[in-house]
Amino acid sequence: MTVDLARFHDSFFDESFESLATMEAALLRLEAGATGAETINTVFRVAHSLKGGAGMFGFHDIVSFTHTLEAVLDALRGRRLQTSAALTGLLLGSVDLLRGMLEATRAGQPVDLQRMADLQFDLELLVAQPAAPAPAARIRLRPGLDLHRRGNDPLQVLGELAKLGRVTVRADIASLPPLADLDPGTCHLAWEITADTAAPREAIAHVFEWMDHDGHVEIDAGPAAAASSAPAVPAAPVAVPGAGPATAAAGAPDAGSIRVGVEKLDDLMNSVGELVITQTMLAQVAGATGGLDERLHRGLLQLERNVRELQESVMRVRMLPISAVFSRFPRLVRDLAQRFGKRIELQLGGEHTELDKTVLEKIGDPLVHLVRNSIDHGIEPPDVRTARGKNPVGTIHLDASQRGGCIVVEVRDDGAGLDRRRIIERARKLGLLVADEEPDELAVNELIFAPGFSTADQATDVSGRGVGMDVVRRNVKALGGSIEVESRVGEGARFTLTLPFTLAIVDGQTVAVGGERYVVPVTSIVESLRLAPGAATRVAGSGGDVFTFRGDYLPVVRLHELFGVQPAADELHSGLIMVVEGDGRRAGLFVDDVEGQLQAVIKSIEANYEAVDGVSGATITADGNVALILDVPALVRTAGQRRPGVRA
Repeated sequence: MTVDLARFHDSFFDESFESLATMEAALLRLEAGATGAETINTVFRVAHSLKGGAGMFGFHDIVSFTHTLEAVLDALRGRRLQTSAALTGLLLGSVDLLRGMLEATRAGQPVDLQRMADLQFDLELLVAQPAAPAPAARIRLRPGLDLHRRGNDPLQVLGELAKLGRVTVRADIASLPPLADLDPGTCHLAWEITADTAAPREAIAHVFEWMDHDGHVEIDAGPAAAASSAPAVPAAPVAVPGAGPATAAAGAPDAGSIRVGVEKLDDLMNSVGELVITQTMLAQVAGATGGLDERLHRGLLQLERNVRELQESVMRVRMLPISAVFSRFPRLVRDLAQRFGKRIELQLGGEHTELDKTVLEKIGDPLVHLVRNSIDHGIEPPDVRTARGKNPVGTIHLDASQRGGCIVVEVRDDGAGLDRRRIIERARKLGLLVADEEPDELAVNELIFAPGFSTADQATDVSGRGVGMDVVRRNVKALGGSIEVESRVGEGARFTLTLPFTLAIVDGQTVAVGGERYVVPVTSIVESLRLAPGAATRVAGSGGDVFTFRGDYLPVVRLHELFGVQPAADELHSGLIMVVEGDGRRAGLFVDDVEGQLQAVIKSIEANYEAVDGVSGATITADGNVALILDVPALVRTAGQRRPGVRA
């Protein structure tokens, strides 16, 4: 019977990418100074498993390269090779190459054979070359040394040194007699003794402890001295999260888990969403009918509990730890720090915080932009930091936590911070500010998100083209989240991303506007209130209204005007004001009434119709009608733009 191995390809590739991430983390620990044998064994197991899996599926190029890589790792494991910056650099390059080979093979494209051959040659050269001899120690006995000062035979020096390694003695002046024929009272000794030994400088110096030490014995070199004389390379320490051993055999699933396609989870989520709607409809019918049989009533209550548990279970299946995204940053920080000649330590926190897989996949790029900006623009070079009285090693923190119904991710550094003066000057050149305008701190922080804005004098392949922060905000907004900036000159900057747990379900408050129903996310609601007559003020020239709320003037957003709906109440004191917050600003939504809360299954408007300003999605209510889910940050932002000068 012939087995179609192609159906196992996806599992092989998925597990191989995970194993390469494990290998990369282990190599970074090795580079940072880890000396445990398990670290090297972890790397070896990944290479061995990858070779076996690739061989089973007939991916011969991957087999060939991993075979060479395995030989190098075996030599490292057997101590025939010593860890060095050059070696870990080659091994990290091998991870990059294997990742590229897997991606190409998965897409049915040819692998980069030239790059593979070049790196394979470098690895083979490491295994083929003999071990480098230990550095020779040279001991110069300067004129004036009396070997017999304490009644010892001059040859005792050679005898003691011979215990440490092979010893060669030569005279600086050819006419001098051999050491054994010297006059015991000589004060004209000028010899050079070379000891080929791996003993440290301290052991060699100990041989001469019984002799005259008044500057007549000079140890010119040795293993310890050679190491200390090597040029210092700026280190880029990184705190790498622990990684467990690689899978024992590629393609063999963990007995405690199975792989399920995301599309299957999406289908399951949609089915559960429809079930929630049906259950709510039954509950409403039961409430309207009244006088239900007791057994039917208990059954409906049990159905409600079961549906909620099912919904929560499906949500948990979609949740993944944010460490899946954080794991890419130790390597990124290491590579960019070396490129810019900086010393940077990455500290990770909250790696086990979970959020929906869809959010997880889309948050990676914004975080990469923020971390790269911290490395390029934020953290200063070591000499600059030292001159400012700071630790020459800069620090970048990447933390995740749960706050209320949201996930908060922070990227902060202890670098130079945002240069307010430079940002304002650049904004004026770009026409974003008028010549005499002096924006407040919040407005200055907003300028860095403008399309095309950059304070860099010259663009690099990392930053400086003015597209990074614009992309960050746009991607975060697309997730229904927000981003805030805090900065202190000379102390660093903090970027705080607030994200929803999931893009599939939202806890919302239903509001009525005329005959329509809208859903406002609960996390955006501050308070609902009714204004007294005359409490709102019309702003001249803008056509908008403002009202006082806790010492601030907030703009009013009339939803019936925005969506072209005939309201039940036109006067502000006749309806309700729902104070909402987004992007750190507030506004009041004018609605007819506030109804009940619901857990809405989000349906995409853009995918089924087109993008609508102020709307992030839609849901189906219990009565079968469609209710729009409001994009609160967009509404608040629009309200502030329409009413210049109003503090929002």
